[in-house]
Formats: sequence, structure tokens, C-alpha cells
Amino acid sequence: MFDIFDATMTLITIVVPIFVLAFILYSVRIFKGPSVSDMVLAVDALSFDVAAFMCLLTLYFRSPFLITGAIILSLWAFALDIFIAKYYEKKEMGG
Repeated sequence: MFDIFDATMTLITIVVPIFVLAFILYSVRIFKGPSVSDMVLAVDALSFDVAAFMCLLTLYFRSPFLITGAIILSLWAFALDIFIAKYYEKKEMGG
């Protein structure tokens, strides 16, 4: 019989090493990025991946409290995107 919990655990065991590799690559790009834009993009991607990872942990631990943290983290990442875009726009326009 098909059990959704076993399928979820199998998916998590497959996806976790991929997330860890992505975290390492994003960290390298953050500290070694050739430009500020690359660093901001790496921070943005890392924050959204951490939020997705928190959602997977919510499934693993069967606790809905991590979803709240994931949503807040995603909103902060979006606010960072807006702030950086406004900064670059002002800088380009000379304002």
C-alpha cells in the first residue's frame, strides 16, 4: 500500500543533500561574488531556499510552526529585493 509519510521521507532524504550543496554554492557566491548584484542575488536565492527547506522540515517534524518562519523569511527576502531595486534605481537616475 502507498503511504504518504514514507514517500515524504524518501523525498526529504533525496532533496536534503541537494539543498546542502546549494547552500554551499550560494555561500561561496556571497563571499566571493564579483559584483554586489551577484552577492545580492545569492543572498536572495539562499533565503528562498532556506524557506523551502524549512517547509520540508515542517513535513518531517509534523509541526506547523516552521511554516510561519518560512513565510516571514520569504517576506524579508522580498523586502530586500525591493530595497535593493529602489537603491539601484535612485543610483542610476542620479537621485
